[in-house]
Amino acid sequence: MKLLFLFLSFASFLSAQQEDRTFRTLFLNGSHRDGAQYHLFDGEVSQKIELPRLNLSPVYQLRPGNLKLSLVDKPIDDVNNLPEDAPSVVIPASLSDFYLIVSSDPTNKVMPMRLQVVNASSERIGRGEMLWFNLTAKAIAGKIGSRVLKLGPGKSSLLREPATKKGGYPVELYFQTSEDERVHPLIESQWRHDPRSRSIVFVFDHGSRKAPKIMAFSDFRLPR
Repeated sequence: MKLLFLFLSFASFLSAQQEDRTFRTLFLNGSHRDGAQYHLFDGEVSQKIELPRLNLSPVYQLRPGNLKLSLVDKPIDDVNNLPEDAPSVVIPASLSDFYLIVSSDPTNKVMPMRLQVVNASSERIGRGEMLWFNLTAKAIAGKIGSRVLKLGPGKSSLLREPATKKGGYPVELYFQTSEDERVHPLIESQWRHDPRSRSIVFVFDHGSRKAPKIMAFSDFRLPR
């Protein structure tokens, strides 16, 4: 009986570990496709996912292990049916929580998209903190509340809480290109701080505009 109890406890522990592996998706700079469906194939099974453009998706579960995730437009259950050039990304077994960022890639003929993984574990970004990603060739700098941001081209940066309590705080940002030594204004605004939520912020090029675009997404999770 004692052995059976230990086995069931261990099985429950493994099940909990599996349930704890999570991710959320975002279609950064994506375009609307009427009736489009998206599925992620993990090498064995596929699950239907949402690719929102203006907010993060619901929280999805993922099985443990080293996985290769591929984006397809219909569910598949056999790796032999996976299109050779489907957008894919490798997820290491050690990654337990992440953001799956999808961006446009017109060169991919299977699906015109590219996948990128961003580590979202609580060890990297805590409640009230901000994780910034500069996906452009431009340098970004300025003030985020009480914090100073310096973000080089293609770089990421973790900002500690920009304010000490819930409420508004000032944001003043500038950008600079490699072709121009001048500093250009980008944002002068008020943002709102929520100490319960972590934020992920992207700087990216938008069409033919010289100035990059910034989009911030709040990720609130109930305490476990």
